[in-house]
Amino acid sequence: MAHLLSTPCLPRRRLLSAMLLAPLLARQALAAPLPAAPRIVAVEWLPAELLFALGITPIAVADIVSYRQWVQQPVLPPEVIDVGERVTPNLELMAALQPDMILYSAGYGPRAAQLKAVAPAMGFAYTDAAGKPLDMARVSIMALARRLDREAVGRAHLAWFDRQLAQAAPTLASYRRQPLLVFSVMDERHALVVGRNHLFQQVLDQLGIDNLWQGETNFWGTAVVGIEKLIALAPGRAILLEQDDGALRRRISKTPLWQAIPFVRQQSWRPAPAIWYYGATLAALRFCRLLEQLEGEWS
Repeated sequence: MAHLLSTPCLPRRRLLSAMLLAPLLARQALAAPLPAAPRIVAVEWLPAELLFALGITPIAVADIVSYRQWVQQPVLPPEVIDVGERVTPNLELMAALQPDMILYSAGYGPRAAQLKAVAPAMGFAYTDAAGKPLDMARVSIMALARRLDREAVGRAHLAWFDRQLAQAAPTLASYRRQPLLVFSVMDERHALVVGRNHLFQQVLDQLGIDNLWQGETNFWGTAVVGIEKLIALAPGRAILLEQDDGALRRRISKTPLWQAIPFVRQQSWRPAPAIWYYGATLAALRFCRLLEQLEGEWS
């Protein structure tokens, strides 16, 4: 499972360089105009989401099996082709697909030069220099919209997104009574927690909800911690995002370590389907929708 979340383990210098270069990459003017229905390959899941936000389905995506486990939505149609691992996609297969464009995440996976040897390529960053992934998502959506001559679609999407969050905020009053932890279980002894500088943290901030996790996080706004760290948390609520059918949860639920966690003892936690931790506006909105869905259970 480690390779699926290998993004947070990249060298910080490369990540910072990519973050600084991403706006320039996104603004690159590519000479050839794209067709009305462009054939686009997304070698990472963030740019795949950006495409869906603009109403475009990629012809190919990397690591579809893991996408359906960790991202789940937007659902990939069966005709979308798998071009291999996100870090080392199959360049020969991509060339055979004759794409009009390749989208990638800056600082992750193959070098831009490798992709540009196949087709024009455009890179996007997950976050910005201020550690605001949602702000970066807005920039990325409009940069891609301009490149695809879909600026009106991009503006409409962002306006719709803002309306959805604004409409949700008054319905989530019970979440403001207790802090909330968002996490996934990695194995019997480790959890991935969301904190400062994460996409979901920005959503929580906009909704006026406190995060139960106040500890350190990495560049991406997450931290892998021992489950014993959860025992020390103050009382609150928790949402467990699951990348499987609950088998791992059922295994660890019988352990003394798990049963000692305050939110477990108080039965103030809920399992939920996975949402991609390192996405953009669609992932953020799915998270907001999940909060709405669970509101009735906690009110």
